Parts: sequence; structure tokens; C-alpha cells
Amino acid sequence: MLIDACGWAAVVDARINIDLELESKIGPVELKVTEAVLFELWSLTEREGKNLLLELLRGRAEILSGSVEGAHTDDELLDLAKAHGYPVLTVDKELKTRLHEANASVIEVTSSRTLRVIE
Repeated sequence: MLIDACGWAAVVDARINIDLELESKIGPVELKVTEAVLFELWSLTEREGKNLLLELLRGRAEILSGSVEGAHTDDELLDLAKAHGYPVLTVDKELKTRLHEANASVIEVTSSRTLRVIE
């Protein structure tokens, strides 16, 4: 599963145990994150002073290089999702629309502080 910055921030803010929640929804999942998403999360941490559990994410997730040098983070996530069939954890409406149009799966944080898989 690919992680978008806003999706990870939503998981942390909602205090969701991502392992338990994903296990109950879709089974065991390998977390994957791009270098660009890590940079966005680091910037968000610096700007807002939030604890986004970046060390936990870095320790648990496989760090992927983006598909196209200089591409927008959302473009990288979309390309990786299409190429490898990875679902994407995000709450970004525009990215979710693009993923749906590409027939890619989305995992989102709901208002009830759970994860929902949209295929």
C-alpha cells in the first residue's frame, strides 16, 4: 500500500492503529512510501510542529523512488499505483478522483476514525 502525506497525517491525527485496521480490512499489507511523500511529511512536521511518527513510518515502510524525476508527488503515486496495483492511502479528493479514473484502489480515513477501502 502506498502512503500519501495527507493520508498518513489523517491516520496519525485519528490515532488509528494502521496495522490492526488494515489487517481487519484487507489482510497483511506492506507499507510503501516515496521519498517525495517523506519530504512533504517532514515539511509538515517542521511547519506545524506536529508529531507525525515519521521514524515509525521510515522504519516500517519500503521507501520507493519516484517514477519520474521532478514529477509532482500525486503523479508519482498515481504512476506507481497503476504500474504495480498498489492501493493508495489518501484523503486528498483530487488524488482520489484521479485514482478512481485509473481503476486504482483507495484507502481513506473515515469520520468514524476507521479506514475504508474503495476499489
